[in-house]
Amino acid sequence: MKVDGTPYRSLWWDTDAEALQIIDQRWLPHDFRIEQLDSLQGFASAIKDMHVRGAPLIGATAAYGMALAMRQDPSDAALQQAWEALNQTRPTAINLRWALNRCRDLLLGLPLEQRGQAALSLAHEIADEDVEINRRIGEHGLKLIQDIAAQKSDDSPVRLLTHCNAGWIATVDWGTATSPMYHAHDADIPLHVWVDETRPRNQGALTAWELGSHGISHSYITDNAGGHLMQHGLVDMVITGTDRTTRQGDVCNKIGTYLKALAAKDNNIPFYVALPSPTIDWTVLDGISEIPIEDRAAAEVSHIQGRTDTGEISTVQVTPEGTSVSNPAFDVTPNHLVTGLITERGVCAASEAGLAALFPDMAPPAATAKVSANV
Repeated sequence: MKVDGTPYRSLWWDTDAEALQIIDQRWLPHDFRIEQLDSLQGFASAIKDMHVRGAPLIGATAAYGMALAMRQDPSDAALQQAWEALNQTRPTAINLRWALNRCRDLLLGLPLEQRGQAALSLAHEIADEDVEINRRIGEHGLKLIQDIAAQKSDDSPVRLLTHCNAGWIATVDWGTATSPMYHAHDADIPLHVWVDETRPRNQGALTAWELGSHGISHSYITDNAGGHLMQHGLVDMVITGTDRTTRQGDVCNKIGTYLKALAAKDNNIPFYVALPSPTIDWTVLDGISEIPIEDRAAAEVSHIQGRTDTGEISTVQVTPEGTSVSNPAFDVTPNHLVTGLITERGVCAASEAGLAALFPDMAPPAATAKVSANV
């Protein structure tokens, strides 16, 4: 995607510096800053403190972190240290562990002298795969938007509602929930996107920044305005991303997603989740009881960052001094509230059978056996 006319990915390897360059998302949408990651601690801090965020981007960043570690010290001890340091940064997003395990599994079987280059090649591969996965999600999601547009008797836009930021800035490129929007806009389908501000970190502002840069019509709304808009027939479809999805189709995403799904169900509005396959956790069945929910720092709720009237980027406190804060970062939307999952292989039901039918090569044997029995 482009920023001020210049094409960017959200991360890229700098060969001369032997380091990773990232877009530091802490300063968006007000300031566009590039940060260089050239140490394992730098990678760990960038993931934990959300210089990078979004499950696919976290996974790709971690892969480059493993590559840097192996280029500095290819020993088994350094490999395990890097895996542990990065794995503990964010407990909820499954892409992190998926990428780290993929790197470790490859590298343990290689001689030490081959590990540095092999790790970097694999990181490039993971990043490129993410771009292609998200592009295909956009193609499959485009068909859903085209169907809605075809049902309209006038030239009114297809009205989408999204939550958090599942855009290109949360992936390597294209985004997940936003990819169908970009494809639809480029296909000249009139769109209007309702963008939840998404407290506590106001990540909807990143979505607004992205959509505005691409010329897509949108309105920035408070988190709790979505239900009102649905009640008044102003939403045609809800589409969100996901940080982890169970094999039965329960979706773990940014806190507040569950409430959007409830409102959509009550108003007979389709609720879709854009789902890259690395985000499926085949080891988990029941998301509510089995997925660990990250409890983040109180300051994310008690304070808010923005641009002042004088143009400064500043942080202010919005709570009374001494107020107790709880900050669960994610919630789980049960599969019965999800209309469908938009994956790189097509759209499927949010169910064990639906996922196993699209991903028989990834699903556990028990799930694929159920699909075969029902054919």
